[in-house]
Amino acid sequence: LEMGNTAKHTAATQINMQSSRSHTIFTVSMEQRRGTGRFSRPALRDQVSALSSGQVLTSKFHFVDLAGSERILKTGNTGERLKESIQINSGLLALGNVISALGDTRRKSSHIPYRDSKITRILKDSLGGNAK
Repeated sequence: LEMGNTAKHTAATQINMQSSRSHTIFTVSMEQRRGTGRFSRPALRDQVSALSSGQVLTSKFHFVDLAGSERILKTGNTGERLKESIQINSGLLALGNVISALGDTRRKSSHIPYRDSKITRILKDSLGGNAK
């Protein structure tokens, strides 16, 4: 977490002295193996036999820090900050579109626009894939 937090890009705007310039996702993947016997750090061939004789449960947790949407006229951003603002807003728009499409009962058989941004592609399995 500390390493990711130090890599997080922030910059000053007219509204905020330390504005986050990107979304941040920290993902924790866990795997639990249930089988007939106990084993630790099995070799590849042992993993194959463990899968056939037992059960593997996998979980993924995404901790997401979304950068806030920005009104370009209020922030007064130009140049590189303007490009960052456009990217932030387009990612938030794409995420909103995916959530709206998933929640709309009339669009159940319709296309869900996961590919419209990096953030929706990364969160696809948690938003509407095989998440339970």
